[in-house]
Formats: sequence, structure tokens, C-alpha cells
Amino acid sequence: MSVERKYRVLIAKPGLDGHDRGAKVVARALRDAGFEVIYTGLHQTPESIVNTAIQEDVDAIGLSLLSGAHNHLMPKVVELLRQKGVNDVTVFGGGIIPDTDAPFLKSKGVDHIFTPGTDTHVIIDYVRRVCQARHAPTAG
Repeated sequence: MSVERKYRVLIAKPGLDGHDRGAKVVARALRDAGFEVIYTGLHQTPESIVNTAIQEDVDAIGLSLLSGAHNHLMPKVVELLRQKGVNDVTVFGGGIIPDTDAPFLKSKGVDHIFTPGTDTHVIIDYVRRVCQARHAPTAG
């Protein structure tokens, strides 16, 4: 009998943004869908987010930003992960992020950006897909 591993997702609020309703909605939706969710709370540094992600052995990190600092903070999280040799954790983001900034963020390693109003089922399906891909058996 095989036991399916619960995927672990870190939801984080980097920077000085003090609005966490969206992050909490996403965290709860993922939890209700069967994910193990770690929520960091407000005012996290990229360093603390990466350290928590490593300690918790997460499969994905969701970053929520409404402050306008996404072009700095999101790539910084990806950069710190890579510096620590963590190359198999998917980073995605959401919040108030202009469509014109998404290509820059993707070029810096942020896998996907969710805009306001995205249905939580879309986010759940995305996270499940990237986590399953991370754990897919490799051809030997």
C-alpha cells in the first residue's frame, strides 16, 4: 500500500506590506485541498523566507506582495535559494503586480504570477501540478 506524501507549501509575506488577507485565503484554500501549508506571517525578509523553506523542506513558495516591492523581493528569494543550492523549489507570486512586470519576474526565476481575483481552484491546480512534476519519477 502506497502512502501519498502531502506536498508542503510555504506562503510568505515579504517586506513591509501589512495586508495579509489574500495570503491567508490562499493558505487556507491550499490546506483545505490537502496541502501542508506553512504561513510565515507579516514582514518577513527574503533571508527568513528562504531559511524557513529549507528548514521545512517545502516543495513550493508562494509570495504575496501588495507594496510594489515585488521586482526586488521576489527575485531576491529566488537568488538566495539558488545560492544555498536549492534548485527544486518552485517560487510563485501574487498580489498587486502589474502585468508588465510578470516577464521580468519570470526571467528572474519566479515561475508564475497570480493577479487579484484569481480563483483559488486555479492556484490549487497550479501548485498541485508543479509539486507533482517535482516528484515525478525520472527516466533511468
